[in-house]
Amino acid sequence: MDISKKMHAEQSNKKLFEQAKNYAFDYSNSIAERHVFPSNKAISDLIQFNEDMPSHSGNSSDILEQLHRLGSPATTAHTGGRYFGFVTGGVLPVTLATKWLTDFWDQNTALQVMSPITSKLEEICERWLQQLLGLPESTVAGFVSGSSSAIFCGLAAARLRIYQNLGWDFNKQGHNGAPPVRIIAGQDIHGAVIKAVALLGFGLDNIEWVAGDDQGRIDTTQIPQLDNSCIVMLQAGNVNSGAFDPFDDICDQANAVGAWVHIDGAFGLWAAGTERLKHLTKGVHKAHSWSVDGHKTLNTPYDSGILLCRDKEALITALQASGAYLTSSYSDNRDGMLYTPEMSRRARAVELWAALKYLGKSGVDALVFGLHERAVQFAQELNAVGFSIINDVVFNQVLVSPSEEDHVTQKLLETIQASGECWAGSSIWKGKKVIRISVCSWATSEQDISRSVKAFVDARNAISER
Repeated sequence: MDISKKMHAEQSNKKLFEQAKNYAFDYSNSIAERHVFPSNKAISDLIQFNEDMPSHSGNSSDILEQLHRLGSPATTAHTGGRYFGFVTGGVLPVTLATKWLTDFWDQNTALQVMSPITSKLEEICERWLQQLLGLPESTVAGFVSGSSSAIFCGLAAARLRIYQNLGWDFNKQGHNGAPPVRIIAGQDIHGAVIKAVALLGFGLDNIEWVAGDDQGRIDTTQIPQLDNSCIVMLQAGNVNSGAFDPFDDICDQANAVGAWVHIDGAFGLWAAGTERLKHLTKGVHKAHSWSVDGHKTLNTPYDSGILLCRDKEALITALQASGAYLTSSYSDNRDGMLYTPEMSRRARAVELWAALKYLGKSGVDALVFGLHERAVQFAQELNAVGFSIINDVVFNQVLVSPSEEDHVTQKLLETIQASGECWAGSSIWKGKKVIRISVCSWATSEQDISRSVKAFVDARNAISER
């Protein structure tokens, strides 16, 4: 059978998809008791994937079987309730089901004429995000892979507008001979911001660093005099402590002189959509652009990044591609590629729409505040058994300092990770190694937290006996 006939048969008889469904359900049904991090055997078994490129077409069923047999045990169980590493979100059931459906659609979201449904749902998500987060009505959204890309987009728009303030057409004239643009950032800003600054050609040596407080919030008293050549970088949710910068006053200063403010809110911006945590984001609506992930706090499938910008003209002018075949295809509706660096993109906004439609405003509040409640529980239970918590748990981040000696902290962390009971990461905070806990899954229960605290205690007991 030639390969075309073979694929038509597989498409029509559905056995292959039933097999995949059964494997998926097998994985999902075991997620609660699965080791949170793969065993050494599961990782070593991955060597079986090492082979030369096949000369001939393979058997689809065998390919899926191998992938499930070897691949599923080698995953991190972050869709369960005890994975606390890297602010990695879980996945809402409705969004996972939506992803299944849209995988069959396999839509390319570049232009409205290429996918009317995704164009419409991107438009709806844009409006709902304005309403949920309290952003200006002029705010437009670009749906990208993650906050790293979203930050890049926001700074590209900022670059275009700030240079325009200075009488310079950046798209035409570029960097050569350009007037200086000032980048203002707190010392605890996320590495993705630093990467975007470098990629956009501003130069890391040109960043004007501002000291922060003991929680990583930018110190407003240390901010230099701003002017219309400035791009100010703030954050909603420090990646270690979870702290939020004081947006209100800084945005007022920036707006008074024509500076641009970008807020990196990868996981923390969702606090603006809650009744009980939105005080953390006071003044956030006064910024010019924002980056946020759906795949973190909102628990959409990977990947789902969002760039929000209140200056539509600056964003489109900074990112828009050209070409006769493109300009003749633009519509009066939403053409998604105008708001992102990519042309071809998967239909990730459909999953975001499903999450927002399913949760509603009250559900977002319950989800986001629930993550905070579990983080507070984690901190309280750890503290009760003798672990030192060194940050104010204002959102979903907990920093644990088990020892003054870094090697002891590292050994404890490795023992916890090897237990398979839960998984947390490490960081350096104020020059000291710490265990970093990020509570980011709807599936995390009170029982999951208590079980994970026991893993900390068991690990401490184990290393003290050696």
